[in-house]
Amino acid sequence: MKTSSACILQSVAPLILAGVFPVLAADGPEPAVGEAPLKGGEVADGPTTPEPATTAKPDAQMQTVLDKLAGLGGKPITELSPEDARKQPSPADAVKEVMSDQGKKGPEKVAKVDDIKIKLGTGDVDARVYKPEGDGPFPVILYIHGGGWVIADLDTYDATPRALANAVNAVVISTDYRHAPEHKFPSAHQDCFGAYAWTLQNAGKWGGDTKRVALVGESAGGNMAAAVSIMAQDKEMQMPLHQVLVYPVATTSMDSPSYKEHAMAKPLNAEMMKWFFDQTLANPVDRENHEINLLGAKTLAGLPTTTIITADIDPLRSDGEMLAAKLKADGVKVELKNYQGVTHEFFGMGAVVDKAKEAVDFAAGRLNEALKSGSGE
Repeated sequence: MKTSSACILQSVAPLILAGVFPVLAADGPEPAVGEAPLKGGEVADGPTTPEPATTAKPDAQMQTVLDKLAGLGGKPITELSPEDARKQPSPADAVKEVMSDQGKKGPEKVAKVDDIKIKLGTGDVDARVYKPEGDGPFPVILYIHGGGWVIADLDTYDATPRALANAVNAVVISTDYRHAPEHKFPSAHQDCFGAYAWTLQNAGKWGGDTKRVALVGESAGGNMAAAVSIMAQDKEMQMPLHQVLVYPVATTSMDSPSYKEHAMAKPLNAEMMKWFFDQTLANPVDRENHEINLLGAKTLAGLPTTTIITADIDPLRSDGEMLAAKLKADGVKVELKNYQGVTHEFFGMGAVVDKAKEAVDFAAGRLNEALKSGSGE
């Protein structure tokens, strides 16, 4: 029997507040009052009582990217069709502009990059393999990009797998998936699980050691990375040795402290998350499916050791905190680190945002620790 997300929120939030699960925060500015609550539209589980909102100030490097993104003239995706939303400028586009302004060249070089197709029972999906120098054997990372299950692709999220391939000295396979609303939940989740099974069978072609495999996902990709681990466990197949979940979506409920604090944040806000859920979920019962509503799982016991990275100025920050608390309560070894002064999507901005580079290095250290022995410890 599935537990409702509301009950889970009530059960895990006290663990955080009581200090059962420590949050490791990078240095950054203290929060300051000033952000207005979201106006207009209901959240996924209905309207919530307005509360005073707080906001943390982006640091100078993060603000430079946000200013550049605003200058690109994108329209709010909540006012657009999915097709038009996919054409809007992205934070990755803003980073490229900032790099150009600063005379920096990109993207980060990797020894070998191959664009491939992963053949699944539901059709082919695009993928990209990043291979470091040498013959291996290398540990393997399956990387799952974000975009709310609706927007973005391998090009949008090209920086993170490049950085991880070099930092971990690993073969990184970045997989795409079918997008909503053309393909509703659980299509994307099924594709990512199919890509995981394919990785176990094929990563050796690039010198990968398929006994040492980890998962990394950002945002909606973080949600799907955790779901892949759940599905692998349910099917009694080889489990990943570690999972890195970067500001993951952990619940379909949008009633959390960070949703209230950062309802109007950029580049991700609460209205956008509601739009993503509306595009992705076919019916109300899907909101309680534990493969997308991770906090609704009866237990997460037996999942691999986990690293969760959050951005302080992000409506999804509380999702990461609550997921970390539930994993810990269910006996999973987990470490959570929150970065202040940065927003959603910061992780792939290492070329222009120092805290992004710090976060990638932190994740790489955790991955190396788990993958070096093949034990996941």
